[in-house]
Amino acid sequence: MNTATLHSQAAGPAASATEQARQQRKNDVRTISLIGLAHGTSHFFHMLLPPLFPAFIRDFGLSYSQLGLLVTTFFVISGLGQALAGFLVDKRGARPVLFAALSCFVLASLAAGLATGFAGLMLAAALAGLGNSPFHPVDFTILNKRVSSARLGHAFSVHGITGNLGWALAPVFLIGLSGLFGHWRYAYVGTALVALSVMAVLYWRRDAIDDSQGAWTHEKPGAAALQQEHPLAFLRLPSVWLCFSFFFFSTAALTAIQSFASPALNSLYGLPLSLSAFVVTGYMLSGAAGMVVGGFWVARSTHLERNITIGLLAAAALLTLAASGWVTPLAAAAVVALAGLGTGLAGPSRDMLIKRAAPPGATGRVYGTVYSGLDLGFALAAPIFGALMDRHQPAGIFYGAALALLLAIAAASLVGRFKKK
Repeated sequence: MNTATLHSQAAGPAASATEQARQQRKNDVRTISLIGLAHGTSHFFHMLLPPLFPAFIRDFGLSYSQLGLLVTTFFVISGLGQALAGFLVDKRGARPVLFAALSCFVLASLAAGLATGFAGLMLAAALAGLGNSPFHPVDFTILNKRVSSARLGHAFSVHGITGNLGWALAPVFLIGLSGLFGHWRYAYVGTALVALSVMAVLYWRRDAIDDSQGAWTHEKPGAAALQQEHPLAFLRLPSVWLCFSFFFFSTAALTAIQSFASPALNSLYGLPLSLSAFVVTGYMLSGAAGMVVGGFWVARSTHLERNITIGLLAAAALLTLAASGWVTPLAAAAVVALAGLGTGLAGPSRDMLIKRAAPPGATGRVYGTVYSGLDLGFALAAPIFGALMDRHQPAGIFYGAALALLLAIAAASLVGRFKKK
């Protein structure tokens, strides 16, 4: 056997391993991108109605209480549906449920575009909430089964970033189309086309989101036995309910900023609404930047609770500073926007923490139950913080958001303790 042959045989296994690694990276990127697109679409449809509230008041004579009920309806249906959708995902698979959810967004767009009053808008809110409900159990089931462990932290980071971008894009899209075509109904033709386009892309690349072909990256010996437990057995785990609490409190803080930071800064500092309105955009963009960094952070650190504590504690401190009145108006706006960086940093560690809390084979159910805390936080926190504004206590918006973040830190810390027992 000559020297060339020996070198060829020695290089063979190494070349094969390199090619496999390259193919795995390509598959991971494709799955992460597609799930990011789907998640961004779900957040886009969170904002299906609110950007056009002024048009509904003008054309239908609705009150702000009625408009608030539309938001509550969306998140109540989404929260209840999310917990149930987790069971459906575990039983039927994530991919078909994802396409059904996007179909609901198409129907919600049609209902909104054809609405002639409050009842039609309520139907649109209900359909959008139903469509939104499966996304977290669907997304995280596919990511956990299709993406390699080395890139899972980055996958969670991209997932969070695209959600923030979906929130940011929807108002521009809806208001822009309404102005371009001269009536708000045309905007809902556009949102229906958005959902249909995303469905087409996902169907085209459906092999990359086929969770039936994946494998659980976190299963351990004995996992098969655990999967034979009762479907509701995971509800006995304290870590699941602590994760639920974490989402409830962290979302309560987000609700305070999204809904009331602008008028609160106006009342506290006299900052013009035309300027303070950009604070929420700054908060969301800072959060997206934080998630990018957080994805690398979680890939290099196993101390998830510590990561979450550092990020959320920094955000809480900045919000408390804004509430104190000790800074100038522009500095207060900057401080609130920068607080989003801390919550973004904690995002990927948060998602990884829930992954660790999920028993093998129950990921869909766990994510569905845990993320319903997000919907409950949106549904309940808005009227509470709204009451603070009605009572002329704008500082309470930022103090309350900071307190909610501290409670979220406490819940995350307890998750780690229970998982060690």
